[in-house]
Amino acid sequence: MTKEISQLYRSAEGDCHRSSKTPSRFRLFCASFFPPFVFGSLVIAGWYLISYGILDESRRFLLQPPHKVLTNGFLDWGGRDGLAGMLESLWSSTKVAGIGLFFAILIGFLLAVIMSQAVAVEKALFPYLVTLQAIPILAVVPLIMFWWGSGQTSRVVVCILISLFPIIVNTLFGLQSAEKDMHALFTLHSASRFTKLRKLMIPAALPAIFAGLRISAGLSVIGAIVGDFFFGKGEVGLGQLIKRFSSELQGEELLAAVILSSALGVAVFLLFTWIQNKAIGKWSDRADLI
Repeated sequence: MTKEISQLYRSAEGDCHRSSKTPSRFRLFCASFFPPFVFGSLVIAGWYLISYGILDESRRFLLQPPHKVLTNGFLDWGGRDGLAGMLESLWSSTKVAGIGLFFAILIGFLLAVIMSQAVAVEKALFPYLVTLQAIPILAVVPLIMFWWGSGQTSRVVVCILISLFPIIVNTLFGLQSAEKDMHALFTLHSASRFTKLRKLMIPAALPAIFAGLRISAGLSVIGAIVGDFFFGKGEVGLGQLIKRFSSELQGEELLAAVILSSALGVAVFLLFTWIQNKAIGKWSDRADLI
């Protein structure tokens, strides 16, 4: 009986040891990239099916096949509608999105800190911030044009308006998420309000702050393209290209500009994800859940 128990124990120990082995890099690579590759292949196959199987040849300009988008939209370098012109427009939209996101972060973080320190300020400002978020951006475009003209400044204002609210909400939620026992411990040691903010509330809020930054980063790209779509003065951005390609029925170039816009949004999102992992990935378990 003792031998049987010992054998069962060694067998269970061996199973636990095998289950605790970390998967190989090849398995991790397959688990990370194989599902997106399969889904992307299905999307491209459906794209070809719609272009050649559903649309008539006379209506194929509505959705050109992928290889024509690649050759006419990305591999054609010359001309104002070529890849060189698109990259210049991409850089213009990137600058507008970056400037707008920078000011949105400054304003949002400052307001969130003030609201976290004074309940009266939070109750006074929060309803108006929700109202600002609920207003369609198209409804305030005429006002923005009236106040700031139709140049780069108006595009930056659109970026700020679109990307401000998630930063405020997530930062405020993070600052208020510190445990009450920790607040009591800091109070017991006679810590000042600034010390609590710097050493307790901000570290506890970092996962939520980065979640808001990742959301707002994508929204800032949308704001840059939307602002460029309506405000035509200054450098030509992706919004102006999309508007012109749409009016001239240039399907390949239009899809190429849309793909570049999506790539910019993904790149900004991944940038803030990388910053988050470098800043809090080693000590915060919540970073992987947000």
